[in-house]
Amino acid sequence: MKPKKILPYVIAIVLFIVASLLYFHPVLKGQKLSQSDITQFTGMAKEIVDYRAENDSEPYWTGASFSGMPAYQISAYYPYDFVRSLDKLLRFLPRPADYTFLYFLSFFILMLALKVKWRLAILGALAFGFSTYLIIIFIPGHNSKAHAIAYMPLILAGVLLVFRRKFVLGFIVTGLAMALEIFANHIQMTYYLGFCLLILGIVELIHAIKEDKLSTFIKQAAVIIAAVILGIGANAPRLMAMKEYTDYSTRGKSELTINADGSKKVEKQGLDKNYITQYSYAKLETFNLFIPRYMGGGTVEELGNDSNFYQLIEKTAGKKVANDYSKSVLTYWGDQPIIEAPAYIGAVIFFLFFLGIFLVKGKLKQWLIAATVFSILLSWGRNFEILTNIFIDYVPLYNKFRAVSSIQIIAELCVPILGVLALKQFFSKEVSNKEKKKALENAFFTFAGLIVFGYLLAQSFSTFEGLRDSNYNELPGLIDAVIADRKSMLLVDSIRSIIFVILTAGILRFTLKDKLKKQYAIIALVVFILVDLLSVDKRYVNESDFKSSRKVEKPFIATNADKQILKDTSHYRVANFTIDPMQDGSTSYFHQSIGGYHAAKMGRYKELFDYQIAKNNMRVLNMLNTKYFIVANQNNQPQAQLNQDAFGNAWFVNNVVLVDSADKEMNALDTLNTKTAAVIDRSKLEESNSFNFEKDSTANISLESYDVTKLTYNSKTQKEQFAVFSEIYYKDGWNAYVDGELTPHYRVNYVLRGMIIPAGEHQIVFKFEPKVIQKGSLVSLISYGLLIAITIGWLFYDDRKKKKTTLNVQ
Repeated sequence: MKPKKILPYVIAIVLFIVASLLYFHPVLKGQKLSQSDITQFTGMAKEIVDYRAENDSEPYWTGASFSGMPAYQISAYYPYDFVRSLDKLLRFLPRPADYTFLYFLSFFILMLALKVKWRLAILGALAFGFSTYLIIIFIPGHNSKAHAIAYMPLILAGVLLVFRRKFVLGFIVTGLAMALEIFANHIQMTYYLGFCLLILGIVELIHAIKEDKLSTFIKQAAVIIAAVILGIGANAPRLMAMKEYTDYSTRGKSELTINADGSKKVEKQGLDKNYITQYSYAKLETFNLFIPRYMGGGTVEELGNDSNFYQLIEKTAGKKVANDYSKSVLTYWGDQPIIEAPAYIGAVIFFLFFLGIFLVKGKLKQWLIAATVFSILLSWGRNFEILTNIFIDYVPLYNKFRAVSSIQIIAELCVPILGVLALKQFFSKEVSNKEKKKALENAFFTFAGLIVFGYLLAQSFSTFEGLRDSNYNELPGLIDAVIADRKSMLLVDSIRSIIFVILTAGILRFTLKDKLKKQYAIIALVVFILVDLLSVDKRYVNESDFKSSRKVEKPFIATNADKQILKDTSHYRVANFTIDPMQDGSTSYFHQSIGGYHAAKMGRYKELFDYQIAKNNMRVLNMLNTKYFIVANQNNQPQAQLNQDAFGNAWFVNNVVLVDSADKEMNALDTLNTKTAAVIDRSKLEESNSFNFEKDSTANISLESYDVTKLTYNSKTQKEQFAVFSEIYYKDGWNAYVDGELTPHYRVNYVLRGMIIPAGEHQIVFKFEPKVIQKGSLVSLISYGLLIAITIGWLFYDDRKKKKTTLNVQ
């Protein structure tokens, strides 16, 4: 390829790098974005990261959180993970500029696959990458979500190439993109992309039937499915480990039929419906896709000194108080629990989307409109229960994910695609000016009318009252002032969107009359898009969100309580009751914690907490070897308390109680003396065991050494005994060896390990040896091999076919 032809693509890549770094310019000074979820992740992953550095290997288990859990969903590297190297090559910029660059690059490639010229491809990439939702997800630390979203356009590029009969290129792009997508490890986003692809497939199938090209469609579908399967297969260790763990996590099915209060539990196949739909878009809230603060913007917004809120406080408390309070006003009046910012796609690009509705023809438009409408309807969640309930009850896996509003990512993807295709058609000489003019007028009056309609609808039928307005009851008239400001924000941003629509339509109108050259029109549109989106993005993500790398990488400072506990070098656990233990990753940074921070914690352990620990059952805390409590002192500072009743790492019990169900096993813990007895659900035993033995008062067992994946104990008994270990039972990985011989062990006390110890002196070793990693690695290698072999074989076949055709012609 000639340098002149390569130049536009080099310009595009350089532009994307510059745009990413300019927006997140503090990274150039070594600063990092402070992200709440990543801060918690840092605590959760500390033991794993340290183990990796010290041993140059993966633990696949951590004992630092929830008394122990698999590390698959926290931090894990897998053998033959070549896709990690490819992803690392693409994400060479500092975070989060790396993800933004990926947004741009991936969408740019999609545009090229759609035969869009490079200038318009850049315009589309910037519109997609700077969409407000894609930027604000960095604040809470949804990095894996951003990662997965970034590869979505690349998958679409591969699929569309196949449908354009570019079979080899489409196959390799789809396969690699799917491998990268799965590697990003946000299955919810990948699952939603599946709907988008399904709708595309249905549209293509309908047209194939109409055009009598069903055999071609079947071939295309087969190529796409094969590429997707191999891309998924390349991530086999990751996916197989995830699937294995999912059955044990809160996403899996519970064995309990009763609630913590003793009432009958309603059997559910997935997550609770209220939990799934907690974050549901209101129907009116959809207007904030093109009117940014239609519902007040984010949960809190900063208001200026010309706001009603500021002026009222200034009158009663002075300027200083007014300045302070006006920096975080509860302006959001929707019914979602909390939102960082509106999911603003942009007035300019949305207007171009409407232009595409009237100008673009064919199956691509049908797909993009159908997918956009589909995603918006499902994002309404509990506000459109008829559709939502159908999907929750009948569509596979839909009930495994929460925050249904996230499905709007399909609209985030489809709107700029159709917007760019609209410009492609508008600048095409094959479309008549009359057709362009009519489409432009229809788009303008329809979209501008929709903005006006949305404004009037809110003004006429909404109270503008928010969920947290009771916070402003103390000062008379303050709620009224906030409501007045919410109305003002709606008016200002509605006018703002109308202005951008007028400017965009004006530029296109000038171009149509040959008063403005196409290249200058594109530059003007790029400027409008950037001003439109960046002015909103900067309200929510800016340099103030960055901190020094030291504070981000080491976010936790040991308190006096932590320092006091760390003097104890034995193996024990810590319960931090100054915060909710089930939402606490900070304690895991320093200690082996009974708590943690994870959306998919182990289900049985969560139940143990809810049914026993939350009721302050000390015998359960003791059996977890909770040697220290962190509580708040009189000055509300953390204070360490020694629990001398903790049972230690292992102990012998006098008897084993066998019960017939998980309910009875859990209920037994209400009164069971876990120091002298253990309870086992006999239905989980693979063989009949009596567990009859005589108590040996001289028997002792102790932990000799602790390693994350290997625990060694020494025992000395005169008779056969039954030992309980204060470690979490996980059958798909942990193996027990007595003097080097594999020996059965059992789940006791709902979550712990127990085993029969023969008489005499013995060494008992628990090793974490998950078979799923070895099996998955083999599948991964085979997938990589097939992906390469099929591509090479296909290219070789095509080359021979071309040579044969040439010879026949000659």
